[in-house]
Amino acid sequence: MKQRARFIISHIGFGLAFLALPYIFAPNGLGQLGQIVSNPHELTNFLSYLLMLAFFYGHYYVLIPRFYFQERLLTYGLSIATCFIIIFGLLFWVDRRTVFSPMMEITRGPRQEHPPGHPYPEMPPPRPENEKQKPPVGFELSHSLFLFLVGVFGSLALQVNNRLRRTQQEKLNAELSYLKAQINPHFLFNTLNTIYALAIEKSDSTPEAIVELSALMRYVIRDAQGEQVPLARELEYINHYIALQKLRLGETVQIEASVTGTPNGRKITPLILISFIENAFKYGVNPQERSLIRIVINVGQDKLSMNVANKKLRLFYEEEMPGGIGVKNTKARLDLLYPNKHLLVITDTDTDYTVDLTIYLS
Repeated sequence: MKQRARFIISHIGFGLAFLALPYIFAPNGLGQLGQIVSNPHELTNFLSYLLMLAFFYGHYYVLIPRFYFQERLLTYGLSIATCFIIIFGLLFWVDRRTVFSPMMEITRGPRQEHPPGHPYPEMPPPRPENEKQKPPVGFELSHSLFLFLVGVFGSLALQVNNRLRRTQQEKLNAELSYLKAQINPHFLFNTLNTIYALAIEKSDSTPEAIVELSALMRYVIRDAQGEQVPLARELEYINHYIALQKLRLGETVQIEASVTGTPNGRKITPLILISFIENAFKYGVNPQERSLIRIVINVGQDKLSMNVANKKLRLFYEEEMPGGIGVKNTKARLDLLYPNKHLLVITDTDTDYTVDLTIYLS
């Protein structure tokens, strides 16, 4: 409702600004504005701006969507021509009525005596100094034609640009929906593997792990469905995930995790951080030797920084660290949702895999 009110107010402001445009830059703008009723030229000039404004909105909201975008170009062209004829015909009629009718009445009436002091009675009295001379007809016609063409091409450019932006937004939403649809099965698959490993070992931590899993699933299914979530909830979700991994891995893996800073009501795209953390646990844990996973998250005043580092398994010493669907998904989402607002640096060496991610929060 507020957005619609702002939309209406902005267009009313635009219309008033457009109508006031010729008087803002005029030497005696307020004086000319007061002569709209008494001065035929000012009346015609004001009417031309009013008609061009009406044509602009009619062209923008009616002619372009119904004819131009529907590829009914002949009908569109005829509609433009009809509007042109109506507008200029009306302006010409008003101009004739307001200028020539008084002259005709003077011609038909009795001969007027010239004021005393004029040596040549045949000459008309001089024009008052405060009366503005009417511009030539050709000048007024070219001025109105210029306004008409601005209305045609200006509204067409705006409508085409808006349609292009809507198309790009729809494409973006479709791509994001596809990427988001991949998150839940991917997350569930990895987490169920964790619970399965605990159950196989008949670990006493299995019930606690199921509780952690329920908290994770509740967040993914219920809270993470919006475009953005409170940063505090996203960090809480990450803490639950790390706690679940600690239950599964026990003392075999050294996990160093820290979160510093205060979210302070900031928001972030849901599940945008977890894939890099999942990747570290998936490819950085070696059951036959002690492993190290380090996760450092810092929330600054206008940005979030995350560093995730893990030792690579011997299996991956001779090849590139696999990213998996989760990391590829997250890279695509970062490009779509945080264009020019994030920095992702992945360092892949023979023995280590490090992710440095910075997201600038609005």
